[in-house]
Amino acid sequence: MPKFEGMQPQDYGVLYDRFKASVSRYDCGKYCAPLNNGEPVCCTTSHAIPIMDKTEFKLLETRSDLWHKFKITNAADRDLLSDMHKSCMAAECKGPAHCERDNRSFACRAFPFYPYITKEDKVVGLATYWTFEDRCWLMSNMQVVEADFIKEFIIAYEMVFEKDSYERKVMREQSANHRRRFSRLNRIIPLIGREGGFFKVMPNSHGEIRPARIEEFKKQGPFGSERAYQKAIKEAGGTAIERSPLV
Repeated sequence: MPKFEGMQPQDYGVLYDRFKASVSRYDCGKYCAPLNNGEPVCCTTSHAIPIMDKTEFKLLETRSDLWHKFKITNAADRDLLSDMHKSCMAAECKGPAHCERDNRSFACRAFPFYPYITKEDKVVGLATYWTFEDRCWLMSNMQVVEADFIKEFIIAYEMVFEKDSYERKVMREQSANHRRRFSRLNRIIPLIGREGGFFKVMPNSHGEIRPARIEEFKKQGPFGSERAYQKAIKEAGGTAIERSPLV
């Protein structure tokens, strides 16, 4: 029998069963949606295009008609997806109004986090895809992330890494790129530890990690204050909502 490297459709079925926890008890999409035409940022391909293994898509096709192949319609998307690995594909769902929680993709379940890997190749916790920090409420309020989510996130990625060495390489490069970028900006990288707690990767330190307080994680974009948040909603033409918790 040939030996296949990488996740197979049945593996994603197991992963889905193991990674069901909500990231927070808050509906975080409720707090970014007024700034994005009423829809959560992570649920619209104008901001985030889900990338998945073709084998994951095969599984989802057997479970639901929620997902379809993403159609590239402009040069920006074509450039963004140009270096996508041949084993992967860009996909799109029917939108948040039609979400089926059991049929969310792996990328949907994990967003906005990725597994942070040190220079020593150790998975030490959860870091964020920083390019979304000006639009994602959760990234400015990481104290709401639930312990069950952290645990299941780590379990899921360790399962993937065991079967797919390329995915581990991608996340190791993502972590290195994060260190380079934030060192140039002289910023700490906020981390949630794999066992909980908050940590920070120091800039220009060869990846030194220290314990952190949540107050050290600067709130970004319109989420810096309630006044800034409500002002941004008004400028975006969104509907004002009740005070955003923790903003």
